[in-house]
Amino acid sequence: MASVVGVTEISSGKMFGGYNKRYKHYSQTLGCSMNFHIYFPPNISDNNKPFPVLYWLSGLTCSDENFIFKSGAQRAASQHGVALIAPDTSPRGLNVEGESDSWDFGVGAGFYLNATQEKWKNWRMYDYVVKELPELLKDNFPQLDTSKASIFGHSMGGHGALTIYLKNLDKYKSVSAFAPVANPTNCPWGQKAFTNYLGDNKSDWEDYDATYLVTKFPGVSATILIDQGEDDKFLHDQLLPRKFEEACKNANVPLLLRFQPGYDHSYYFISTFIDDHIQHHAQALRLN
Repeated sequence: MASVVGVTEISSGKMFGGYNKRYKHYSQTLGCSMNFHIYFPPNISDNNKPFPVLYWLSGLTCSDENFIFKSGAQRAASQHGVALIAPDTSPRGLNVEGESDSWDFGVGAGFYLNATQEKWKNWRMYDYVVKELPELLKDNFPQLDTSKASIFGHSMGGHGALTIYLKNLDKYKSVSAFAPVANPTNCPWGQKAFTNYLGDNKSDWEDYDATYLVTKFPGVSATILIDQGEDDKFLHDQLLPRKFEEACKNANVPLLLRFQPGYDHSYYFISTFIDDHIQHHAQALRLN
């Protein structure tokens, strides 16, 4: 196992001329050991120019592995010269009572927020993704240009990507999402997570709801891309993309919302349209 300061490489595999590499480190933000993946594209031009980064945020029950194993994103990432960064979805190994009692809360379900309730105080995935992980990459991987970054994700991770982007327009060039939880204050997944992580004050919930945030931070110039499967069983009660679409329209925020006939919520859907998303971000990162 190769090691740099505070970061240990635990696996490596070549793909489309580049390398999938998995790392572990101790997170001061979360208080536990965390894993993440990087896909390093091949350096085709041989100019050793560092790669821009594209963060992927996964959905409920996932780890840092699902996207790397299932999406096929590495093909387009290698062609466009974009590094893919895939973190985990929650702290692990803290043994908080009830953390694994349900699949939609606790372990594997961090919702990319900073919990304010004492029991869940280590669930600070927002700070981990926005602050700690970029600093870790900057300090340990000179082949990455973390000043050029974009973000995307799926389901809970689509919610994370949209909310993080809208609150940090200075940090990310673009955002996209597959079947995001677009209005979590009004769906069962979001209400369960927000009640436990943030408490009962619903005004606090709005800080992590893209449908509210898009009206609060309307200075979006890059088009937001969302793909949504029409046969997604979660579409009408959990995801609510039409609510987000309406909010974008009212705030004059550019949105391309594509409903894809016959597709569900799975990685079959994601892998079908992943190349479009990589291209979307590559253009925003001025690679074309």
